[in-house]
Amino acid sequence: MNRYIDARVLKKIILSALFLSTSLLAAVINEYPSEKILLSKTPIIDVRTPAEWKETGLLKGAIPIMFFNEQGAYNVETFLKELTAKVDTTKPFALICRTGSRTKIISNFLSKEFGYEVINLQGGMMFVKGKNLPVIPYK
Repeated sequence: MNRYIDARVLKKIILSALFLSTSLLAAVINEYPSEKILLSKTPIIDVRTPAEWKETGLLKGAIPIMFFNEQGAYNVETFLKELTAKVDTTKPFALICRTGSRTKIISNFLSKEFGYEVINLQGGMMFVKGKNLPVIPYK
């Protein structure tokens, strides 16, 4: 009998537990990307990978800070260091990814663990593309 758990299975278990534990207690604002959020000057953090940024571009004004890498690994300490260097985390900020799945997990985590006021941009860049919101190329 194999006593080892496949790394992909273990990752799914950990992410599921993280999502379930944070979604029960966290207070996150969920809204769709819109001109309103762009005009509000709320910082928007794009947590996708560089390959994704190159593929679709960035929502105009978004700050690219990768959370999960291409293999699904993450380093919270590195992410927080870059986030706090680029954003005033005492004020609300928004997170965007491809579809909103990753940002739902990350938003709940940041809200619960650090008390950040986070706006999860539901639908992510797929919603942005469908609504023709302004997108700029990633360089």
